Amino acid sequence: MCGIAGWVSFDSDLTRCSHALDSMTGTMACRGPDDRGVYVRTHAGLGHRRLSIIDLPGGTQPMSANTPAGEVALVYSGEVYNFQELRERLKARGHVFRTDSDTEVVLRCYLEWGESLVDHLDGMYAFAIWDERDEKLLLVRDRMGIKPLFYYPTRDGVLFGSEPKAILANPSVPKAVDTDGLRELFAQTKTPGWALWKGMREMVPGTLITVDRQGLRERTYWRLRATEHAESQDDTVARVREMLTGIVDRQLISDVPQGVLLSGGLDSSAITGLAAERLGLRGEQVRTFSVDFAGQEENFVPDEMRDTPDSPFVRDVAAHVRSAHQNVVLNPADISDPAVRRAAVGARDIPNGFGDLDNSLYLLFKAIREQSTVALSGESADEVFGGYPWFHSEAALRAGTFPWMTVIPPMSLAARTDHIEPGLRKLLDVETYTADQYAAALAEVEYLDGESERDRLMRTMCHLHLTRFVRTLLDRKDRLSMAVGLEVRVPFCNHELVEYVYNTPWAMKTFDGREKSLLRQATAHVMPQSVVERVKSPYPSPQNPNYAANLQRQVKEVVGEPDAQVFALVDRAWAQDVVSQDPARMSIAVRAGLERVLDLHTWLELHTPELILD
Repeated sequence: MCGIAGWVSFDSDLTRCSHALDSMTGTMACRGPDDRGVYVRTHAGLGHRRLSIIDLPGGTQPMSANTPAGEVALVYSGEVYNFQELRERLKARGHVFRTDSDTEVVLRCYLEWGESLVDHLDGMYAFAIWDERDEKLLLVRDRMGIKPLFYYPTRDGVLFGSEPKAILANPSVPKAVDTDGLRELFAQTKTPGWALWKGMREMVPGTLITVDRQGLRERTYWRLRATEHAESQDDTVARVREMLTGIVDRQLISDVPQGVLLSGGLDSSAITGLAAERLGLRGEQVRTFSVDFAGQEENFVPDEMRDTPDSPFVRDVAAHVRSAHQNVVLNPADISDPAVRRAAVGARDIPNGFGDLDNSLYLLFKAIREQSTVALSGESADEVFGGYPWFHSEAALRAGTFPWMTVIPPMSLAARTDHIEPGLRKLLDVETYTADQYAAALAEVEYLDGESERDRLMRTMCHLHLTRFVRTLLDRKDRLSMAVGLEVRVPFCNHELVEYVYNTPWAMKTFDGREKSLLRQATAHVMPQSVVERVKSPYPSPQNPNYAANLQRQVKEVVGEPDAQVFALVDRAWAQDVVSQDPARMSIAVRAGLERVLDLHTWLELHTPELILD
């Protein structure tokens, strides 16, 4: 797991611009604290920061290979889980390996198969290959978008990086944000390719980009396809169990300490149970980590999002699998600390307004990093298996918009727009933009001939989640974990599992009348009964009113700054009103608005962007 950056310029001599490449690479230090390297040739420069996971001494990057026609160089971030099988195939074809790293396997895959290497890779990855033989850059991003990659087309080439900050470190790139960028920022529809910064793009998952003297070309190598599902219910359950067992087993390969994120929900508990089972066969004990808030269990009150606290279920799972467990307990002061917010917003480069969800996750990852370098997560099971409550709400399914926006209070139109400066709110017209993006997302869905109206509807819902909603969550998990040098792996995002479950009929996904029936039955053998029967509960959020009071106090300080740039984006009158509300009675949506104000304010201070509001 690493951070990459690079620059291709066909009209320049980049050997004279190594300082700029050094600056770009330096911004990725948090993603790769163990090593750094640069590769500079006349028209191409590649930078790399390394977090050592596999073959600690041998996986140094950039990695290159000499061929009779010229040099080929690679910078790579992520993991290819089938690298051992690929190495054996390549050896049989005559390739000789100098290291045990998956990096060299990816490089040799390219030498063997060219751009078709993407058809052979199973994993989470983003990488760049400079092929001196025909002066061509190849950029590749994994199928589900687990690892990030951004690019900025230039007049004579391209700049790229694992995060926007790498590109922004190049002196030729202006830090500008216009209304097109802001419209998506407030809409939060995860428009494919959007990157907030003017002129910058995020690579769409499942695509590859080539850049040569003829320009930049993008090709999609993977997308969700509709296929027939012919297996019985029992065979489908067995197949999901077999797939998940193999996936978790492969993702436990590591040369450094590792653990599992455990929330006490079905998803993380399933991964924990499977990991404990596989590690037990090796004579190893699974390590588990959870997050909690001081006094949350004792004072828990069911709210709009959560029916039960997590702690009792976490204890049940930890006891069931006999894990070495650590519970990271946070208090309101920890989560509302401005320094923590600066770290979280700085890690993401984008003020998404997730607030306490980002801040607590950052602190959890920071605590885990003291003990482990790799952690497995249950992220994405709800998108794959249809676990969210709105999958089972007719009103949400037929609302004519992204269903989560009708159920999650902070995602409602009012919550996303009430705090925007009135003139800007009218200019952005987030409601129309959201409707347009919903229509565009629907147009991407492929159906089977003869599918029932119900199966078409549920296929649409699954597609929306796997191509929009999950990408926000994966970006969040990557940025906040890599900000502290922790690699988080997501077994539920294995593309073969995603394809298989996506094409399973909805009736089979809910055969027992509950959410995630397939996952529940496929993994019940490795979990305590309390978790098998537990109802879906989202990532925890603090209920202590002191946290909301801390937010109010901080927003009040911002309101008191006469020249605060944030009020070019935020309605000062709205902020003045909400800071006077009773924090104990504050709704989740209003509290989310306070989080957005503080995130925006912090982002503006960190980046000082030029705002183009016309």
